[in-house]
Amino acid sequence: MTTTLRLSVLDLIPVRQNQSTSQALTASIALAQRADALGFERYWVAEHHNMPSVASTNPPVLIGILAANTQRIRVGSGGVMLPNHSPLVVAEQFGLLEAAFPGRIDLGLGRAPGSDPVITSLLRSSGAVSDVDAFPRNIGDITALLHPDGATVTLTTGNYELRATPAATGIPMLWLLGSSEYSAHLAAAQGLPYVFANHFSGDSTTHALDVYRREFTPSENLAAPRTFLTLNASVAATKEEARALALPQMQLMARLRTGQRLGPVATVEEASAAVMTPAQTEMIERMSANWIVDEPVAAAARIRALAVEFGVDEVMLQPVGSAHADAAIDASPARLRTLELLAEQLLPTN
Repeated sequence: MTTTLRLSVLDLIPVRQNQSTSQALTASIALAQRADALGFERYWVAEHHNMPSVASTNPPVLIGILAANTQRIRVGSGGVMLPNHSPLVVAEQFGLLEAAFPGRIDLGLGRAPGSDPVITSLLRSSGAVSDVDAFPRNIGDITALLHPDGATVTLTTGNYELRATPAATGIPMLWLLGSSEYSAHLAAAQGLPYVFANHFSGDSTTHALDVYRREFTPSENLAAPRTFLTLNASVAATKEEARALALPQMQLMARLRTGQRLGPVATVEEASAAVMTPAQTEMIERMSANWIVDEPVAAAARIRALAVEFGVDEVMLQPVGSAHADAAIDASPARLRTLELLAEQLLPTN
């Protein structure tokens, strides 16, 4: 591990109460631009479907928008849920993104559906869903198709050359994402960079990273294991303010885990007045302990300590702060301030 800590961002394009998708996207573009200017390493968007609080439904489209509005930061998927998509289409999308923004595109792949049963059924009825058992093969297909030399496809009528794009001069960096030991084994076997979803499944992080590092097999593109840590963060001038800003997202997660109907992310005032069940309150207290919710100096110290504990030199933050009712509707001031405060503490150029 190096002494310099790199910071990155994970964004679900949160949609808060009374906010349109367009306004939420405008806020995230501004957040990406600020992360770019502050010196953050990469900016990833997730794939989630049919959620009233999440506008991050289509990573390739969002990556194109965000990369076009930034200068140097790497932009990628955290991740593309491969069972929902044809490997050829994914390879074509990211081949074009890499051609448009050379050296700045990350392709993070996951095998979860990233959706509810309704969306999975809809995708299955249209023929877009693949079995999770096809995941390793599909990763291999994408890797081959993205290579400048392309792949050879064998059909009953013969062998054919196939490329994601006609004349590639580079390929996006491919990462394997996961929240189980399965993904750690697979990333190690295929010699891929790997990210465990610590921000929502932190209990198994140490074990998953140990498996990955112990079993890693060097590949053409990666000589040694490469990973980073993901964390939820809300940072403000005081710990009390940071908690108030994080509470709307914590309540949303507690409702999700107890099977309640979801809506947009609440404002700080709405969250303060909300009544939660005892089980949900207990979940929120656990989140408060596990997330980075604090003033800048203490938050930065904890991030440094966790980076040392997990042996990483990069931390990807999901800024989870909501907004007050009177905040600009097309901005995310709390998320923006979280990045600024942590950059001041942790990034050498700030």
